[in-house]
Amino acid sequence: MDFNTFKSTLNDPQPPKECTPLVQALWYDANENWEEAHNIAQSREGTRDYDRLHAYLHRKEGDQWNAGYWYRRVRAEMPVYSLEKEWEELVKRWL
Repeated sequence: MDFNTFKSTLNDPQPPKECTPLVQALWYDANENWEEAHNIAQSREGTRDYDRLHAYLHRKEGDQWNAGYWYRRVRAEMPVYSLEKEWEELVKRWL
């Protein structure tokens, strides 16, 4: 699945089953279900990509302190660009 195909699923009632849980979490996030996305991030805490997702989600939530903790945990800088751009980068990375 490519990025544009994935974006076209955002109006579907459920995320695409063929996508990884990380991409499904970003689908939930785009559909304003932050809690479900966060549950996925927490499901494999300690795994780099899931911790990176966790960082993004707390940044989006507006909890800068918690987001900073997760970015540091994965040795990444908190982005200074938009949440939309970060979301797109993560989807493309994990598709």
